[in-house]
Amino acid sequence: MSYFCKNVIFFILVQAIAITLLIDSSSCEFNKGHHDDINKLSPWLITWHVHVVNGLSNGRILLVHCKSKDDDLGIHNLTADTEFTWKFKPNFFGGMLFWCYMAHSNFHAAFDAFRENDDFFQECNYGDCIWTAKDDGIYLRNGKFDKLTYGWEQGRL
Repeated sequence: MSYFCKNVIFFILVQAIAITLLIDSSSCEFNKGHHDDINKLSPWLITWHVHVVNGLSNGRILLVHCKSKDDDLGIHNLTADTEFTWKFKPNFFGGMLFWCYMAHSNFHAAFDAFRENDDFFQECNYGDCIWTAKDDGIYLRNGKFDKLTYGWEQGRL
């Protein structure tokens, strides 16, 4: 058996042991929800959902174009209070990145909508990244609150 295969088997075994240790011994059931310790240990095991929401006032249309190095998710024109969403599992070896370009009226912004790092996993509640375009900028939902993360730039690209 190759050295690589042995390392993969060892890694899977360690993950299995970690999962077993996280089982609630009194009920033998996993806790439900995106905040599970199991998700925090293995964020690549869960399906991630990214939402882009048009929260602009006065019925303005939001242009959204999101992509990764492998997938172009297309151009979407979101009417007020609608969203564009996609789901995926991160790359086992890391490095997954989705970025988005948004524009409305005479403003635009470009930003990372998903990136693989521990801080970002926590900000997205280990499963849901909810981005909302508002009049003063782009917000990321962190728990129950929206946090202003990016401002709009004047003009369009």
